Amino acid sequence: MKQIIHRLKNSRRVFLASHVNPDGDAIGSLVAMGAALDAINIQNTLYNESPIPAVYRFLPAVERIQQRFDKKMPYDTAVILDCGNIERIGTAHPLVSKIPVVINIDHHITNTRFGHHQLIDQNACATSELIYRLMKAMSISFNMDMAMSIYTAIVTDTGSFRFSNTNPHAFAICNEMVHLGVKPYHVAQHLYGTYSLGRIKLLNLALDSIEISHNGKLSIMTLTQDMLNETGTHPEDADGLIHYARRIKDVKVAALIQEQHNGHTRQKGSKPYHVSLRSDGSVDVATIAFEFGGGGHPSAAGFTIDANIAEIKETITNLSETI
Repeated sequence: MKQIIHRLKNSRRVFLASHVNPDGDAIGSLVAMGAALDAINIQNTLYNESPIPAVYRFLPAVERIQQRFDKKMPYDTAVILDCGNIERIGTAHPLVSKIPVVINIDHHITNTRFGHHQLIDQNACATSELIYRLMKAMSISFNMDMAMSIYTAIVTDTGSFRFSNTNPHAFAICNEMVHLGVKPYHVAQHLYGTYSLGRIKLLNLALDSIEISHNGKLSIMTLTQDMLNETGTHPEDADGLIHYARRIKDVKVAALIQEQHNGHTRQKGSKPYHVSLRSDGSVDVATIAFEFGGGGHPSAAGFTIDANIAEIKETITNLSETI
């Protein structure tokens, strides 16, 4: 950590990025890290290739997050957050890899340990826990922007303290953030309080798409671009839908197959899809995702694949025989 702190404090312009299709931890860690660098007068740029899901747009300074990489900007340091590998930031990864120093901060068990410096702890409840530790080590005073971002990141990544990654630090850090002024009710209202009509219609279509394996242990949910167009929604509106497929009685693993809009495919007659996997804890889906070039946690992982929908369903259904 000392090397990372030294590098950050001696940087002139830092590029901060998190993974495509960002969740609360990816966004919260990104915003909190940017605010921390602001506090020590280090210029920084926040980047995420994907649109920010509507439920997270209440976070402070989220409007700073850019979706395009500026090739002309003289970055001397890159900080990659919540990514098992650098490719997870999206199409800009070849250019970002050329930034003189790359710092890798993550809590995924499948992290490839890319970059020049790493702060990786698979036992951390979220990447934002590592950002919290880093800020403490840098003696940075927490303001409301940081507190709100870290609290939201931990709450979402632990499933409101329901997931197996919930640890004592999750409660302690969130307790500290509340004492700094974060209002849990206010955050919960944004995260879980309201949905657009389009998202409700999308949920209806997604639920209708669910298929169950013969042994009842695997469920598959499908989300296509046509479904988004029909409901007037966006890919980020699919955030959290997979949990409905996971909560079906006797299901041990749920898969959400989501068509990637404007994705680039390398195979004729196929399309790029992102496959999200969720487990009840009895199956290590990170191992499954890793076999397809992805990664994640034992109970939550994913990968991207070029294929047609029938091939993907067949591949995933075959996995049910090993569950």
